[in-house]
Amino acid sequence: MLLLLTLASSCTISYKLNGASIDYTTTKTISFEAFPIKAPLVYAPLAVNFNDELTGKFASQTRLEQVRQDGDLQISGAITGYSLSPQAVKADAYAAQTRLTIKVKVKFVNKKNPSEDFEQEFSAYRDFDATRLLTDVQDELCNEMIKELVEQIFNATVANW
Repeated sequence: MLLLLTLASSCTISYKLNGASIDYTTTKTISFEAFPIKAPLVYAPLAVNFNDELTGKFASQTRLEQVRQDGDLQISGAITGYSLSPQAVKADAYAAQTRLTIKVKVKFVNKKNPSEDFEQEFSAYRDFDATRLLTDVQDELCNEMIKELVEQIFNATVANW
């Protein structure tokens, strides 16, 4: 009977509502390098907003301690694309919509499980009416895309489903 109770109490199932699957017994820290903008077209607030959202996501959704360098998990990279392209060309050969795209290259290092290391590019885009100026929609669209990119990165790094 004692053996059965010991076995039953040692088996646990853990569900995490935030999607993170981190073994906190071995993985305790995370470090980030700031993501610079290396895109030909530059929107200055993009890097700061992206970096803040990325570190904030991990702070709010995990129990990892953020350290300046050499964390158990390490995330670095760069914003490699910020571009506009015409979409949905009308009969008069003018675009009805414009697509704003952001691309981010990410390098992930897991010192506790190197088989999970990767380098990958993530992207997000939003279309807006071509009659509107980029400056009118840029902040809102960038914030939406940053949240989407951070979610993609979070899922790829610590939400190993």
